[in-house]
Formats: sequence, structure tokens, C-alpha cells
Amino acid sequence: MQKTNITLTPLSLKDAPALIETVFPAQKVSFEAQSERKAVQSQTLTGLGSYWKGRKPLILVRAIVLASLLPATDDAEADLAIFEKLMAFDDEGLARRALAANAFSASKLQEMIPISDPERYFGGRGWRRDITDDDKLALYRVALGTLSSYEEKAGIGKRPEEVEHSWLYAPVWQAINRHYAHLGISVHSLPELVEQLGILRFGHRARVGDTFSGGGSIPFEAARIGCDVYASDLNPIACMLTWGAMNIIGASPERRAEIEQAQSKAAATVDREITELGIEHDEQGNRAKAFLYCLESRCPETGWMVPMSPTWVISKTRNVVAKLKPDFVKRRFDITIVSGVSVEDMKAAEQGTVQSGDLVYELDGKIYRTPIKTLRGDFRQADGTTGNRLRHWEKSDFKPRSDDIFQERVYAIQWISKKTLNAGRQETWFATPTDADLKREQRVEKIVAENMSRWQDEGLVPDMAIEPGDETTRLYRERGWTYWHHFFNSRQLLTLAYFKQALLESQTPAYLMPSFAKALDWINRGCYFGTGAARESISHLFANQALNVFWNYGCRSAYASLPLWGVTNTVHGEISSPCITVKSLAADGITEDADLWITDPPYADAVNYHEITEFFIAWLRKNPPHPFDDWVWDSRRALAVKGSGEDFRRGMVAAYKAMAEHMPDNGVQCVMFTHQDTAVWGDLIGIFWAAGLQVIAAWYIATETTSELKKGGYVQGTVILMLKKRAAGERTGFKQRLLPAVRQEVARQIETMMHLNDAVEAHHGEPVWGDSDLQMAGYAAALKVLTAYTRIGDEDVTTFALRPRARGEVTVVDEIVQQAAETASSLLVPEDLTADAWGRLTGIERFVLRMMDMETAGAGKLDNYQNFAKAFRVTDYTRVMGDMRPNNARLKRVSEYASRDLTDATEIGVTRLGQLIIALQQLLKDTEAQVIVEQLRAEMADFLEVRTLLVDMLAFIERKAPESEVRSAAEVLGARLKNLRFGD
Repeated sequence: MQKTNITLTPLSLKDAPALIETVFPAQKVSFEAQSERKAVQSQTLTGLGSYWKGRKPLILVRAIVLASLLPATDDAEADLAIFEKLMAFDDEGLARRALAANAFSASKLQEMIPISDPERYFGGRGWRRDITDDDKLALYRVALGTLSSYEEKAGIGKRPEEVEHSWLYAPVWQAINRHYAHLGISVHSLPELVEQLGILRFGHRARVGDTFSGGGSIPFEAARIGCDVYASDLNPIACMLTWGAMNIIGASPERRAEIEQAQSKAAATVDREITELGIEHDEQGNRAKAFLYCLESRCPETGWMVPMSPTWVISKTRNVVAKLKPDFVKRRFDITIVSGVSVEDMKAAEQGTVQSGDLVYELDGKIYRTPIKTLRGDFRQADGTTGNRLRHWEKSDFKPRSDDIFQERVYAIQWISKKTLNAGRQETWFATPTDADLKREQRVEKIVAENMSRWQDEGLVPDMAIEPGDETTRLYRERGWTYWHHFFNSRQLLTLAYFKQALLESQTPAYLMPSFAKALDWINRGCYFGTGAARESISHLFANQALNVFWNYGCRSAYASLPLWGVTNTVHGEISSPCITVKSLAADGITEDADLWITDPPYADAVNYHEITEFFIAWLRKNPPHPFDDWVWDSRRALAVKGSGEDFRRGMVAAYKAMAEHMPDNGVQCVMFTHQDTAVWGDLIGIFWAAGLQVIAAWYIATETTSELKKGGYVQGTVILMLKKRAAGERTGFKQRLLPAVRQEVARQIETMMHLNDAVEAHHGEPVWGDSDLQMAGYAAALKVLTAYTRIGDEDVTTFALRPRARGEVTVVDEIVQQAAETASSLLVPEDLTADAWGRLTGIERFVLRMMDMETAGAGKLDNYQNFAKAFRVTDYTRVMGDMRPNNARLKRVSEYASRDLTDATEIGVTRLGQLIIALQQLLKDTEAQVIVEQLRAEMADFLEVRTLLVDMLAFIERKAPESEVRSAAEVLGARLKNLRFGD
């Protein structure tokens, strides 16, 4: 790291508030985080293994670290501008990102902006050869100025981490040094800035810690920008991924070249050994690419063995199908692969022999149907436990025995022509297995059978039993598998055993371990074979976070598996940190200090990593190379913090208390969690309270464009909670005094942020925060007040946090958080609606009008609707929703409300807004306006008092409704009500 010759005053920022306590551009961070997620497999750390889905976006981690180190000054707007420069969110950074992506062609630029001397820039159809990046940037800056929103500007460019940093940040350092000149800061790179800020705040380079390191994104990004790093996790797979992020993804170019050479050498060794065995080549020298397997089972009605697959389509692009031909002698079906079939044959093949949980097939013109539950012999005992007749496989098993209910067979092979094996475009085809192919299959099985015991003893193949669990018990129930190697067929076991041997014999075995784990995800019996419009493909097991098993699956050949043994992500900027520690420890067992703890802890509906990672642990636990040999290679399920309830709270309190004890008094903790359940939110607050921490800020980040962890109608959002140690001493609060204090603090926080919003919007055309951010700040303000106390009434906070909850119990925390949300929401009056009118609305009315206002600004994220529904205490917001898709959510249009939606039995139906919706529907059906007014007067006992409110709501609908006819109707009805003369 380059050193600077300036004099800093260590600890001069010791007690200074951090930028993130007052300013954080949550909307821009959200957009950038989603852009990173959309990169899918191109995300920086997924090359280590995309099976770990819970990684937080690197751009979010960078934003949190920098905003926690930077000081807040009296000029919040200037602080924000500096921070956005450091994140490449500013106009100059966006222009450079767009240029790096070649976002505008020469012709596009000339269409977008007037260029007085185009010949200076362009020649022919493109740029002149002698044009410089500075010349291009001059035009890009002007062109970006024609785009209206941050999303448009950022969406056409590369992500900041994809752009060469010395060029991207070249214009930033002068502004940074000028803004912080009073602190003595003088820097020319991000690591220098991070080091100097650490010295000013903590007396040394800042150390970032994460005790739930998971996929490693938090420690990786902290190390990449120059922090010292401590990372730990109870799970050794998480530790391996974190170590791999630092030492493989973040390695120097020279080291990366050495790693890639070792990977290539191991792959070549295995390829040579498989070739010598002759188990993947046919007699003409063609090489297998994939083998397709299916289960088969005996029909209890006919006694025939029936192949099992939900579809017999193999390739849509080449019209390839598998056809079943009955063999009446052997009472089974032959499977023939046919290419170039008709459209009718393709359609017929789409209907497989597994349909809606039944085995279905045709024989002699008759359809036979047997529930698969019947085949398995499922039963339920008197005590409620379930079971079936499947034999539980034993340690020596790797294929079904002859009398097992489910058998397995190879039914198709995809071949690569030997002439095109090394060509850029290979010639491939699917074929029916021949007798020679089946003999090669038997040879593989013989090799595995002869070596299984030795391989297991040497750790080349697992011998670890599958423990029962939420995810793992299904393997007993659905297949009878009881050991982890049962997840792999004979070909897969052979390939992986050879690769494991090559790994152990390598000079750098630790560097090959993450690649081996990644390969396990793609080489197993849980790899679904699918067909699409473009190609046929074999998926990986952890395409979602479940241990799914299929009736048919695809098996990559050893040759086709070779590309899995590399990690090829390109990273701009190797790891800058000189000090990195990775340990396998429980979160409450830490012994090292950190200045800034950033964690993404487990919570109620989190993924069961402690179970599913045993799939990998089983292969890696024997003879792990250094430094992995210092870790406990077991998932340690009993010690994992998981689920919810009392054990979850106790484990979390112990973890966060340990972190609080291992940070300085001016240290900061950042906790990220995806809030789905308000009860979990309440639990987490109690946890931090009992751990001696006080909330100082909260921000809401929309981190996902779709849910990777679950399928459902919501977008995942991440809450960023910032905490510090609570001041020493006893402090008792009482509910009746807390509520007014909360209201006051929430109002102060919201008003401060809205003032900054107005100032920034006046200069740049866009506000800093949206309604969700302001609402979350209201939560933070309430929790800031609440977590400052050590006792609430007669109860100390630790006792409160840990005591069991009664079903349906509403705690003081629940009440205060809810009131904070309501207070914040009451202050967020939609534009074009008076504060007086807003104050007179019910919760469901506020919800509908607020979301109408947000929809006019282009909002379509379902999590916005969920957040405001909670804040306004809407019982069932889905009744007023027209679309529940995660990124295309919207309210019902006036015309879409059915009569049943607007009765006295519905939440909206009993409101004045509900009556106005009915009135507008009648007006659209040509009912006279005067008749409608008389109906409203007759139905509303308080008509005279609410008439002005009705007029205000109609005026709002007139401006915000998306349908022109509804706007016109609202104008007509509003004018009639406004001009109504009483006494007529």
C-alpha cells in the first residue's frame, strides 16, 4: 500500500458521528445493489460457488464501510456529494461508467445532443482513431445530462467494480482532499483514504469483523478497499468460501495465474485417467458429453417395469424425443432416442410417465395410473409419524439393488464428434445406449464397487450419514438414501474420486477445494435435465436452496465437467488489506477485536445452511489441507443459530454481546437483515437491546429484483441497522413517557431528512430518499429512543428480550415500533393532498392514496406496498391490489373493483373512499352526477362534515388516476360536490 507523508492527528474523529448516522443515499444504493444481482453468475464471488445464495451485494458492503468511516459535517449536502463521488454515483462517475460500457455509438450521440463540430470526434461511422477518452467524456457528460433519472444514467453503464479504478476515480481525490483538508487527509486511492480515516477515528487502520461470514461478501469487500479483516463462521463451508474470496478471487494476477495452472493440471490428470479407462469414448473415438438417467418402477397392476420421467422431450431445437416401446417378453419398455420427429410427436412426448404425482403409462391401448405414494407404500402411524416401504440404502450402496422399488437406468447419451472435440463449435447428437455403452456402464459400476471401501477410508468418497432435518429427511422418504454419497451415481463417484485424488496430490490443494465444492453442486443425481427454446441443459442441485431429487436427471461426463474446475471472474483491484484472519468459530466464541462489525445474521425464515452444506462437508471433511485443517469439518447443527423463538434470541444475544465486548467504545455495529416478519423485527430489537447496543440509524435497501431464496409475491429488501454501545449506567423508561418522546424524535428525524431532500432535489432534480427510506428512518428514531434505556418500567431489558412470548402477545417494543411507523407515515403527506385531509383518513384510505401517488412516480416494487400496509395497519392490502408481481405491483383501477370488494364486509368498502369508488363507477356508467350526489348525502350521516374531504380526495384522484376517463369523472363529481348549495 502506498504511504503518504502527511501528518494526521490520531483519534481526532474518535467521537465524531459517522456519515451513515445522518446521510445515506439509499435509493441509489438500492439500484446499484439490484444491478449487481442482475449480473447473476457474473457477480464477482459466484465463481466460488453460487450454491451460497445469501451473499449481500458488494456495492452495499462498500457503501456501509465508507459511510461508517467518513465523518458527518455541518454540511450534509456536501457530505452526500463527496460520498457519491467515492461510490461513482455522481455525474462524472456515471459518465465514466457509461463510456467504459460504450453505451453510446457515434450516431446515437449525434441524435441525442447537438455537436457543432462532429468532424472533430467522428470519422466514417465511428469515432476518429486519434480521439481520446477525455474527448469522448466531454460528449458523454452532455448526453447523460439529457436523461432524467439516476436509474437511466446508471443503467446504461458498467457497475463500478467492473471499471478500472485508477481511471474511474482519477478526478475524485482532489475533491476529497479539499473537503477533508481540515483533518489533514491527503490521498490518491481508496485504500489510502480508508487507512487515514481509520487512524483519525480509531488510531489505526480500521478493522472490519463479521462473525456470520457466509459467502464472504462482507469481509471480501472490506479487505478490497483496504480494511483489516476478521471473519468467522461456525460452518466450515462458509469459512472456505470466505477464504477463497480473499485468496483466489482477490489474489494478485501472478498468484491467479499459478492457481489456474494448478487447476488445469489437475483437470488434465483426471481427463487422461478417464480416457485410459475407456468409459467415455465409443468405438469410433467420439466422446460422451452427457448421460441421461431415469428411475423405473414396477406397476402393481400389470407387473411391468415402467420408466419414470415427467417428459420424454430431449431437445426442442433438434426435435429429439425418447420413445417407449413395450417388450412383452421381459415385461418392460425399451427406450429409443429419435431425432427430427414431427410436431405431433414432440407434443406427445411432452406428456411423460410421471403426471401430477402418479405413474401413468399406456399398454395395449389401456391407460394405467398408480399414485407414487402407493408405489412407495406411504403410511401414517397412530402416533402421527410417517413412513414407507423404501429400503434404506447402506454405506456400501451406490445404486439400487435388484429388489428395490425404484430402479435406475441410462436412457440416452449425448455424444461429441471426435472431429470437433477441440473445435469452438462442437457437433453433438443424442443416441440410444448400445450394448457397448451398457458394457461401459457396467465397467464403471465394477470399478466403483471394487474401490468404494478404500475410497471412503481415504476420504475420496464420503462415508458420512445423512442426519434427519427439515431438508434432509426427504431423502430418506423419497429415495431411501441414508449416506451423502447416495446422491451420486457410479459415474459421478468415479469422476469426483479421481478429482479429489488430483486435488490432494496438487502442490496447492487449498486453492482447488472451492472448485471441487462447486463441481459437487453440478455433478450429482439432483441435476435436472431441461430443454428450452435455445438449448438443452443440465442444471445444478442448488438452483434453489432445497435438496430436490428428480425422476430423471442429467449426468455430465468427466470431459464436460472440466470447465467446472476454474474460477475465472475478472476483478478490478486485488485485495488491499495486509491483515486478514478467517476462523471457524461460533459467533459468541470470538476472541479478537474489530472497530466495525458488519453482519448478516440468520433469522426466522433463513436458509437451512447448517443442513444443506453437509452435502459438501461429507466430501471435504477427511484430510483437509492447510489452513482448512484447523477448522471443525462438521455443520455442528446443535450450535447453529437458527429458527426463531427463545433459543434463537438467546443465541443472538450471546453473539452480539460478544461483538460489543470486542469493539472500542466508539466502535459501530451494522446489522443487515431481510425483514419479512414483524415478529422477527421485534425479536431483533430485543436482542440488540439485551446485548447492550443502541440503534443510531436505519436504512432500507431493495437488494433483490426477484427472490432467490423463495418463490412468492414479494421483493426482498434489506434493513440496515446501525448500532453503538449504550451509554453506561441505569436508565428507566415508562411507556406513558416513551410514546411522546418517540413521536417527537420521529418528527424531528423525518423533517430533517425531508429538508435535505428538498435541497438536493432543487440542485439535482432528484430527492435523496423515497418514502420507504423516510418510513424506515422513523423506525430508527423510535428505536434510538427506546434502546437508550436499560429498564422499561419494572423489567430490565435483558429479561424482557429473553423471556418466552405468549402467542399473539403485543410487547411494548411492538407498540412503539408500530407507533413510530404510524407517526412517520402521518408526516409523509402525498403531494397535492392537504395535511388536514390526510389527518382525517383511515389507514386503508391512506394506503390507497399514498400508493396512487407513488405509482405516478413509477413505483412498482411490491415491498413498498407491503411496508406501507404494515405502517397504516391495513389488515389485507391484497384486496385492493390489481397486480402482485414483485416488480410490477399496482393498485386496482377504479373499474377493476368488483361489487364484492366494496361491501360493508371489506376494509375499503366501509370507508368514504370506497363510497367514492362506487360513485365513480356509477358515473362511468352514465348515471347522472346529481343522482350520485343525492345517494352520497343519503348514505353518509356526516355528509356535511366530510364534504370538503370528499372534494379533496376527488381532486387527488383527478390528478393521480392512470385512466383518463376516471380523471374526468373525478373532476365532474368533485365540481358538483364543491358547488353544492345546501337548503335546495
